[in-house]
Amino acid sequence: MKKLVLPLSLMVPMLVFSQARKKKDTTAKVNTIEEVVFQKKTTGKTNDITTVKISAKDAQNVASISGGIEGIIKTLPSVNSNTELSSQYMVRGGNYDENLIYINDIEIYRPFLIRNSQQEGLSIINPDMVSTVNFSAGGFEPRYGDKMSSALNIYYREPEKFEVDGEASLIGGRLTTGFGAGKDSDGDKKFTALFSGRYRNTNLVLNTLKEDTDFNPKYMDFQTYLNYHFSPKFSMSFIGYYSKNDYEMIPKERSVDFGSLNQPLNLTVNYAGREDDKYKNMMGTYSMNFKPSEKWRFTLDAFAYQNREREYYSIASAYILQTFDPITGAPVTSYDTGGQIEHARNDLFVRTYGAQFRTRFSPNVNTDIELGFKYEKENLKDLTNEWKLVDSAGYSLPHAEFVDPRNPGDLELMYNISGQNHIQPTRMSAYAQYSQKFFWGSSKVFVNAGARVAHWSFNNETIFSPRAQFAFKPDWDTDMLFRLSGGVYYQAPFYKEIKDLDGNFNSDIKSQRSIQAILANDYEFYFDDRPFKLTTELYYKKMNNLIPYYMDNVRIRYSGKNNASGYAYGIDTRLFGEFVPGVDSWLSASYARVFENIDGKGDIPRPTDQRFRFAMFYQDYMPRFPQMRVNLTLVYAMGLPTGAPVLTDPYQYQKTLPSYKRVDLGLSYAFIDPKEKKGGYGFWGNFDELTLGVQVFNAFNIRNTVSNQWITDSNTNLMYPVPVRLTGRFFNVKLEFKIK
Repeated sequence: MKKLVLPLSLMVPMLVFSQARKKKDTTAKVNTIEEVVFQKKTTGKTNDITTVKISAKDAQNVASISGGIEGIIKTLPSVNSNTELSSQYMVRGGNYDENLIYINDIEIYRPFLIRNSQQEGLSIINPDMVSTVNFSAGGFEPRYGDKMSSALNIYYREPEKFEVDGEASLIGGRLTTGFGAGKDSDGDKKFTALFSGRYRNTNLVLNTLKEDTDFNPKYMDFQTYLNYHFSPKFSMSFIGYYSKNDYEMIPKERSVDFGSLNQPLNLTVNYAGREDDKYKNMMGTYSMNFKPSEKWRFTLDAFAYQNREREYYSIASAYILQTFDPITGAPVTSYDTGGQIEHARNDLFVRTYGAQFRTRFSPNVNTDIELGFKYEKENLKDLTNEWKLVDSAGYSLPHAEFVDPRNPGDLELMYNISGQNHIQPTRMSAYAQYSQKFFWGSSKVFVNAGARVAHWSFNNETIFSPRAQFAFKPDWDTDMLFRLSGGVYYQAPFYKEIKDLDGNFNSDIKSQRSIQAILANDYEFYFDDRPFKLTTELYYKKMNNLIPYYMDNVRIRYSGKNNASGYAYGIDTRLFGEFVPGVDSWLSASYARVFENIDGKGDIPRPTDQRFRFAMFYQDYMPRFPQMRVNLTLVYAMGLPTGAPVLTDPYQYQKTLPSYKRVDLGLSYAFIDPKEKKGGYGFWGNFDELTLGVQVFNAFNIRNTVSNQWITDSNTNLMYPVPVRLTGRFFNVKLEFKIK
């Protein structure tokens, strides 16, 4: 029977257009089909129909402070972030902790004690080493772990020959080198190596905060990716990672104007003290891959991760809150004077190690059966000592309603979190999934179904997570693909979820659960002889066993109790294509709501209630001067309901932050372009690419707000939200080069 070749878009429906099929499917139709053959094999093969593939080249080009991969992911419709300094993101009403991140199918972790985005530093993902980026915003397949929001899977590349790639800019630099040596029987390189080091210092960017503060943030990391192919059937690989982030801050003075035209307010704060934080992360993974035939593939991974974090600060502040005459500008009323002391000595040690085994059996080209098992041993040591004292007009807050001057009473702290915890639990998980591609009449169908099971010894909980995906491509002249996915998704607890507001670990905590359903449509079309894709997704999540939390800047503080339920719904749209011939751009828009019900008190917005969001990633070049290129990222997002005081009753305090608005612009000129290079450059002929660029971060100098600092007027007991603002406009100059 004749084989049919189907378009690749059914196997990976969100594939970039550079790999999309032609305008019309000219495949002949027959009534009886024995076999359906999908062409083109790519690195990081996936059967997940919810996956969006992102170009590694686009991720390198994007103008972003936080990082290339995460920076471009934040332009997708389902992804939200209210700070440009952080590489963390929120997806469809979830928080920063609800996202899975993999490198070469190995799950990785982010630092845990990061309190504000100024401390964060470099993302573990190095864009120079990336070959494939797969991102799913929900409804992902069973082989991915137990998180409720999203899955990001990065695959590192193997260099074909000697190369050197570097960058130098005002906020840091990077250098990547790689090579391939020898040849196996298939003509592929027998040994490949990739090394990369990065350094970053955001002091110049943080100076745009308009604060009299001495910043000294230093971030560096080193990564390596080694591969040895003994034969076309057997290979081994190693990924090594080391990073060291040092954040030092000495605040001196801060002045913030806020309020309204009728009541302009000013807060002036003088500081004493400093903050000194250190984060050190290490990771190593060793993998063996065995492919005895086209039908079988076996992978054994051994991994180890270690994280040491230290958060030390003692900062005293004295403030005055006053208003001014809107005409003369002279001080009129002093509402309050006071001060506060913030103190922390927090130490965290996290070590996880284990192994996982995965196999894929493909009895034919249209069927895959996948199995996997994972074992982890965890070691967590947590020492917490954190408190805050607030004093207003001579009184410690909170204080009694009536104070006897002769007996002022005990000194009370705003909060005091203290704990010493040490646990060494084990975590085991397994999954099985079945994927099938076939014809239903003349229409094309894809099914992926399976389940995963996991057990954690700390809370002695076993969770079972069935998941399924279905794609249907009708035989229409209009190029449409319909997708349905969902299942049961758990948020398996770890360090943050098990720690309550007193600083102790709660062994009775259970996994949060989300039942998800996603209905999607992909419409591919041509306009002006250029390919476009319009993707629309509707989703609904029903959640229970939720752990309420507070968002303190970018830190998530959980209550340590499963005492809430909730739900989320929304719609995402994305128009992707060649707005300019030869380069990809897209527009994203979404509307999303997420609510929770704590202790049966009624539905209120969760801290990540996004509502409306619009984003754009646009690339262009000059037709007469193709060496001149531009890329632009634009984001508008309605404010999150995280402006209320931390550790207060969310039913009594609801304060929405202002909308987040930002435009970042990247301009570059390629003095040497590999596409245009014809030799004859003399010394410069050694370079495969040489580019000088200018990045304009926050081009319109919009002062966004990431959180509020609350000041209390002791005379009226009114609390005033003082905005904590983000960075202003910054010009960065960078030089990039490649030698091959």
